[in-house]
Amino acid sequence: MAMDAERRQAELIEQFSAQAAALSSAPQLAALVLEATSHPALFAFSELLSLPALSKLAGTQYASSLDVLRLFAYGTLKDYKSNAGILPALLPDQIRKLKQLSVLTLAESTKVLPYDQLMQELDVSNVRQLEDFLINECMYSGIVRGKLDQLRRCFEVQFATGRDLTPGQLNNMIDTLSDWLGTSDNLLHQIQEKIKWADTMSEANKKHQKEFEDKVEEAKKSIKADIDLRGHDDFLSEPGGIMDFEEDRIRPKRRRQPMA
Repeated sequence: MAMDAERRQAELIEQFSAQAAALSSAPQLAALVLEATSHPALFAFSELLSLPALSKLAGTQYASSLDVLRLFAYGTLKDYKSNAGILPALLPDQIRKLKQLSVLTLAESTKVLPYDQLMQELDVSNVRQLEDFLINECMYSGIVRGKLDQLRRCFEVQFATGRDLTPGQLNNMIDTLSDWLGTSDNLLHQIQEKIKWADTMSEANKKHQKEFEDKVEEAKKSIKADIDLRGHDDFLSEPGGIMDFEEDRIRPKRRRQPMA
């Protein structure tokens, strides 16, 4: 499901990029920005924002289209309301899209979104409208998955599509990944050292075991040789040996006197 959504995003970005490359006039490019920011299945805009063709909008009466595209790449509905005086009025489809993007932004920082916060951020007046929006415009569209908890009055996010990274966020992510890589390298080195130590101890134990077994075997051979050397003479000379047995055999036995 997620892979299909990502593939669809890539296809749409490629489609709009090709259209932008074929356009030359500012009005046409502004219309393309309007179409892209209204498209129900497109939620990534930074690649479009970086297209050289769209730089033609700068310095024209349509330059605000670049601001709109930047808003959809990195901003929220709250940002739009704060800058409504310098941005063009948005169409209902654009407003809906900006609300969806606002939910994704909130889901980046926490996975439990209180209803009160969502209603304020999305400019929704009641819980029924909020839940309808989350179900119909967010979960059904596949950009988020989660659970509506009416008792706790919150939306528990299980999955959310990632938004475009700002240049600052990208640098922070690079730093974070670099730190993680360094930590991983150190951990790998420690693991390798532990493995090397374990191998050394294993070899030492094997050597010690071999030496012990050799000593036991030598002791067995020494005892056996000692027994073989003196065992026969000792056996003959010990009380109860063969000679005593012979004497007992030839000694006449006394008869018992019958009892009176």
